[in-house]
Amino acid sequence: MDLNHYLELFIEESKEHLQTINDELLKLEAEPENLTVIQEIFRSAHTLKGMAGSMGFEDLASLTHQMENVLDMLRNAKLKITSEIMDCIFQCVDLIETMVDSIEQGGDGKADVSEVVMKLELIQDPSRAGHLNPINREAAATQKLLVDEYQLSVIDEAKKTGNHLYQMTITLDEKCIMKSVRAYMVFQAAEEFGEIIQTQPAVDQIEEENFEQSFTLLLLSESGIQDIQKQLLNISEVKEVIVIEKTTQELEKNRKSAARDEGNPTQSNNNSSGEKKKPRSKSIRVDIDKLDQLMNLFSELIIDRGRLEQISRSSQILELSETVEHMTRISTDLQGLILNMRMVPVEQVFNRFPRMVRDLAKELDKKVHLSVAGEETELDRTVIDEIGDPLVHLLRNALDHGLETTEERIAAGKPEEGNVLLKAYTSGNHVFIEVADDGKGINRDKVLHKGLERGIVSQEEAKKLTDQQVYSLIFSSGFSTADTISDISGRGVGLDVVKTKIESLGGSIMIQSTPGKGSIFRIQLPLTLSIILSMLVKVEEETYAIPFSSIVEITKITKEQIATIHGQKVIQFRGQVVPLVFLKEIFHVPSVENHFAGEGLFIVIVKRGEQTAGLVVDSVLGQQEVVLKSLGGYLNNIYAISGATILGNGEVALIIDSNQFIQ
Repeated sequence: MDLNHYLELFIEESKEHLQTINDELLKLEAEPENLTVIQEIFRSAHTLKGMAGSMGFEDLASLTHQMENVLDMLRNAKLKITSEIMDCIFQCVDLIETMVDSIEQGGDGKADVSEVVMKLELIQDPSRAGHLNPINREAAATQKLLVDEYQLSVIDEAKKTGNHLYQMTITLDEKCIMKSVRAYMVFQAAEEFGEIIQTQPAVDQIEEENFEQSFTLLLLSESGIQDIQKQLLNISEVKEVIVIEKTTQELEKNRKSAARDEGNPTQSNNNSSGEKKKPRSKSIRVDIDKLDQLMNLFSELIIDRGRLEQISRSSQILELSETVEHMTRISTDLQGLILNMRMVPVEQVFNRFPRMVRDLAKELDKKVHLSVAGEETELDRTVIDEIGDPLVHLLRNALDHGLETTEERIAAGKPEEGNVLLKAYTSGNHVFIEVADDGKGINRDKVLHKGLERGIVSQEEAKKLTDQQVYSLIFSSGFSTADTISDISGRGVGLDVVKTKIESLGGSIMIQSTPGKGSIFRIQLPLTLSIILSMLVKVEEETYAIPFSSIVEITKITKEQIATIHGQKVIQFRGQVVPLVFLKEIFHVPSVENHFAGEGLFIVIVKRGEQTAGLVVDSVLGQQEVVLKSLGGYLNNIYAISGATILGNGEVALIIDSNQFIQ
C-alpha cells in the first residue's frame, strides 16, 4: 500500500498532537495531581504512536511507546511526578518533533533514540509487567456483550443449522505498537470461521485503538474451539486467545439486565440500534496553495469589477448600472468570505511560546509565568507565517533583559515570579499584539548614552528626544544595552530585525516603559495584505495609491502656508509642525505641458507611530479597494514603493509605502 498519499495528513496531525502534549505537559507541571491532564497527554501520545506505527516510522513509534508506558504508570498512580520525569518527557517530545521535521523535509524520520529510551526504561518499575492484569479465563467468562432482539433471532436461526456461538477474548502483547492493525487481522482470521455478531468495545473504538490490551467479540461458527484458537494465536503479537461457548439464554439474561439498569455504561459501548452516532465534522482541510490561487483569481475579478464600474458610470445605461451594482454587492460578500477563509487564529503562533518560555526560564534560573490572552484573534495567513520570529525575539529579550533575577526582584519588593503577558486584540482594520513584562523597564539614560556612543544621535538631538524616541533607539542595527554578550542577548540584539520584519508586513512597533515596573512592546499589523483599502491620488499624470491605514487626514493648503525650517519645507497642522514630502520630486515625475494642478496643494497627512508627514499631491481621486501585486524580482527594494495595482481603466498605479518617508 502506498502511504505517501497519507504523509501530509500524518505530518499535520502529528504536529497537532505534539502541540497538545506540550501544552498539557506545561499544565501538568503546574498541577501534578491533575489526572485529567495526564489522560489527555496519554491519549495524544497513544494516537501518535499508532499513526507512526501504521506509517512505518519505527523509531518514532518505539520512542512514543516507551513514553506512553511512563504516562500510563503516572495515570495509574504507579509513579509520582518529579522534575526529572518531566524533563525526560519534554526531551522525548523534542526528539519526536525533530523526527517529524525530518519526515516533513523528505527524510526517513530515523534518529538515535536509545539514550532517551534507556531513561524512560529506568523510570519505569522493573516489575511493571508482572503487575499487569490481562483478562484471565474467569474475567473472560463474566465479560458481558449486549445484543438486541434482532441479533438474538439471527443467533437462534444460525444455531438451528449447526453453528456455535463463541465469545472470544483476544489479548495483545504489551509491546504491540499497532493494536488496530492486529485487531483487523484478528477480525479477518475470525471471519474465515464464521460471522462476527458483536464486539466489545465497538468496532470504531477498536479502529481508533481506544482499548487497552484486550478486546472481545461474539462469533457464529461451525468450527471447533481449538481450531479457532490455533489460527488466531498464529497472528503476530497476539498473546492470548480465550474462547468460551455461549448460550442464547445467557445473552437474553444480559440484555434484560441491561434494560432494567438504564445507567449501565456497557450499553453505550455496544452496536445496538439505539446507539447515538457522533456528529460528523463540518470542516475540511484545504491546501494553502489552493486558497492562494483562489485569492489571486478573485483579485483579478476585483480589477475587472473596477473597470465595469467605470464603464457603467460613463455609459449611463440603466440595465448595465443595475447589473454592475448587483455584481458589486455579490463580489463584496464573496470578498469577505474569501478573506475570512484565509484568516487564522494567532493561537497557531502563540501556542509554541509557553514551552519556549518554560525552557528559557530554566536556563536563566528565573521564575517566570507567561499569560496568553486573545489567542482567538485572527490574522491573514500570510501575516501569521511571518510574525512568529519577531515575537520569539521580543519574548527572549523580555525574559533575559526585561525581567530581573529572583534576588533582584526580592530586593525590589516584587514577587519572586516574573510575569510576561502575550496579548492580541483587534481594533478597526488592525490587529495589535503586545509583549509586556513586569521587570525593571528600559533604562532611558543607558539607552541614550549608547546612542551617543555609537553616533546614532548627536548631543544636540539628544536634548530634544522624548522618552518614546529614546526607546526607539534600541531598534537601531546592532544596538544593545547588554553588558555581556550571551546566546540569549540583551534587550537590543535582534530588535532591528524585528522592526524590519514588522514594517515589511505593513505594520509598526512602539514601546512603553516605566522604570521599575516593566515594558510593553506593541505591534500594529494590518488584518490582510492582499486586498487593501487605499486613497488614489494624482501627481501630474501619474496615479498613486496610499494605504488608508496610514492616512490621518487630507487637507488643502495654499503655497503661502508652507514654511522652511533648516532647509525642510513644513506646514503648521493642528498645532504640530509637519514636514512635507513632495512626491513629484521623490519619484521624479515628469512635468506635463498644460497640466492644471488647480489652486493650492492637497496634503495627505500620514502617520507612523507618533510621527507624521505630509505627502504633497496635485489632486485626490477618492478611495478604492486595490489588489496588492508584487513588482517582481527585477524591481526589488524600490524606495517608498511596496507594490502596484491595476486600476479599472487598465492603468498601473504604484502603491506608496509612507513609512519610509518618516525616519
